[in-house]
Parts: sequence; structure tokens; C-alpha cells
Amino acid sequence: MSKSSVTQGAASKSPDPFVMDVQKIREHARKHMSDGPVTETYGADRETVVKLLNDALATEIICTLRYKRHYFMAKGINSDAVADEFAQHAVEEQGHADMIAQRIVQLGGAPDFAPDRLTSRAHSEYKEGANLVDMIRENLIAERIAIDTYREFIRYLGDNDTTTRRLFEAILAVEEEHADDMADLLGGRE
Repeated sequence: MSKSSVTQGAASKSPDPFVMDVQKIREHARKHMSDGPVTETYGADRETVVKLLNDALATEIICTLRYKRHYFMAKGINSDAVADEFAQHAVEEQGHADMIAQRIVQLGGAPDFAPDRLTSRAHSEYKEGANLVDMIRENLIAERIAIDTYREFIRYLGDNDTTTRRLFEAILAVEEEHADDMADLLGGRE
């Protein structure tokens, strides 16, 4: 086989060659600089993404508040270990809220922290729980709700907003860990 036929064979199997118009990219970068990181190639509906992010922000804040209450209200056998778990989850949920708020601002939106609107926008509910088992159960339910809604967000975003999708993927991984922790604490009581 000659060298040219190997090259031709390889060329026919490879995808289109990578071509980039750097001059055009430079020109686009100078336009609409007030849009910050949102360039002309941003593929998602920014209003919809900001709304989804604000709904997720409300969800994370409600989860933070629920975990904090459960931390302080945990009583009974093994309550110290469970309370510590609640406290750790509250900190992580607050971190998610902060990352989401930051992304909202990056997209030119305003994070909605209004207390009177949080429960109407949050996907999970603020359930107090009558005892330690109820608290664990309510947190597991809330985590399962967050898991399903964040998976839907990820599916919706696809390749249209990879940064927000990756943010939700990272948060989703932690929410799955939280659900696993709560299921372990229940220890087959369902």
C-alpha cells in the first residue's frame, strides 16, 4: 500500500476537518460586551435558563432551611450522628445555592432570594417532621425530587448551555449522595 493511499483512507474515515475563523470570533467578541460570557453562540433561551436557575435556587434554600431545622431539632437515640449529617448537608445545599446564584448573575439575571416567593418556586417542600425518622424521610423525599428535577434540567440544557448543565451535573452528584445517606439512615424502615 502506498503512502498516499493510507493518507487517503484515513482522510475518508475522519470527520470534517476543524476550521475556525478566528477573525470572525474576534469581531463577535467585541460586539455586545455588556452580555459578559453570553456570546452569540450561546444556544439556550437565556430567560428560561435564568428561571430554571431561580427555581433551583429556591429549592436549595428551602433544603438548607429544612436541614438546619432538622439539625437543631434532632432528638433521640443516635441523634448526634444524624444531626451532624443534617448539618453537613445544610452547608452543602447552601453552597449549591451560592453557585446557582453566581450563574444567574453570569447570565445577566438577578437571583431571587425573596422569602415570600421561595416556597412557591421551590420544587421540594419545607416539611418539619414530627420525629427523627420523619425528618430523615422528608429529607430523602426532597433529595429525590431534586434529583429528578435536576435531571430534567440537564436534559433540557443539552449542549445549548454546557456550563449550566455541568453545574447541575455536579450538584446532582451531591444530591444523589445525600439521598443515599438518608436511605442509609432509614436502614430499611420504609
